[in-house]
Amino acid sequence: MTSTESIENKYTGVPLPEVRITTERMMSADTTEKILNALSVVDSIRQITVTGESLPATVNSGPNKGLANNHSERKTITFKGQEIVLRYLVGDIFVELLSEDEEMLKEAVDEIGGICEKVLPFGFSIEVGRYSKYRPTLRDYRGV
Repeated sequence: MTSTESIENKYTGVPLPEVRITTERMMSADTTEKILNALSVVDSIRQITVTGESLPATVNSGPNKGLANNHSERKTITFKGQEIVLRYLVGDIFVELLSEDEEMLKEAVDEIGGICEKVLPFGFSIEVGRYSKYRPTLRDYRGV
C-alpha cells in the first residue's frame, strides 16, 4: 500500500472537527494578521479559513462602480512569511483540526482558546462542530 492510499483511506469521507471562532466585532487587518500567525503554531491545525465582509478591489455597484475601493482595511498581511492581500473584513475563523480522540480535541480547543484570549480583547466565542463540507454534494455533480 502506498502512502497516498493510506491518506485516502484515513481521511476520505471522514468529517474532521472544526473550531469556529466568532468575534464580537469585525477584526482589523492587524488583528487578523496577529491571530492567524498565533494560530499557525498549533500542531493539530490542518487548515484555517477566514470569512467576513468582502473588501473588493473595485466598487461593484452604485455611482462609483469600477473605481478603486480605497478601504482602510484592504491591506497586505504577512502569514507564515507570505504576503497575502486581505480581501475580507474578518469576523469568523474556521480551524480544521487533526485529532484522533476527544482528549486531543480538547487540548487543541483549549490552546486555541488561550491564543484567542491573548489576541482578541474585545470578545469572541468558540464552537466545535463541522461547518464546511467534507464530501461532494449533489451540486458538485451538476454540469457547468
